[in-house]
Amino acid sequence: MNFIIHGSAGRMGQNLITAAEKSGHTVAAGIDIFYKDHPATAAFPTFPEIADCTVTADCIIDFSNHMTTVPLLSWAMDHHIPVMLATTGQTEEEKAFIETAAKTIPVFRASNMSLGIATLVSLVKTAVCMFPDADIEIVEKHHNQKLDIPSGTALTLAEAVKSVRAEAEFVIGRHENGKRRKEEVGIHSLRLGGVVGEHEVIITTGNETITLKHEAHSRAVFADGAVLAAAYLAECEKPGIYTMDDLVATCK
Repeated sequence: MNFIIHGSAGRMGQNLITAAEKSGHTVAAGIDIFYKDHPATAAFPTFPEIADCTVTADCIIDFSNHMTTVPLLSWAMDHHIPVMLATTGQTEEEKAFIETAAKTIPVFRASNMSLGIATLVSLVKTAVCMFPDADIEIVEKHHNQKLDIPSGTALTLAEAVKSVRAEAEFVIGRHENGKRRKEEVGIHSLRLGGVVGEHEVIITTGNETITLKHEAHSRAVFADGAVLAAAYLAECEKPGIYTMDDLVATCK
């Protein structure tokens, strides 16, 4: 399959190029305002913005910035190309536009493209069901240049908790005195050096504790998952929003 990589000059973009070629796919074009600084993208046409792109493909893989979400999806709708969105931190207006775009084209959304994280989400739901009265805390660690807090993945894990514990209330970065309330789900963010990504869900009853943890050792893990998702999305005929749950379901 042929992919357009949106954010091709960045660290993830470079990993995506390698992952796509390793999987037997072709990079049809790259989009990145800084592409001239990365000669590794010279093997295919490169454009500074999606509006400049003159190439079509089976799917667009986006690892850029949430601020490009609207123009990217607008271009994709005009050209009837599915989009695999791996960016996080979208505003409410941008999220609404994603919903609008999904009425016209297939859109894959994931806060984390790791298949390991998808497995972690499933395990969290099971554990929370088993221990309905347990205290739950989520801790995430990332590199010191990450923009959004908490991470999109931490919020995905929190939503997994809420899906089986409706009364759950998210407390982001607990910072005031006072006892912990039963319905709280604490979410804590650490920013350290070059940490790729660690997510830990701690579930304790007071008598026993379950710790579920995923650690990404390399950004390549996200690229591998993104390429797999893009190949899956390219074969989806119906418009709509697709997620890691849909991809994981194909493995069952």
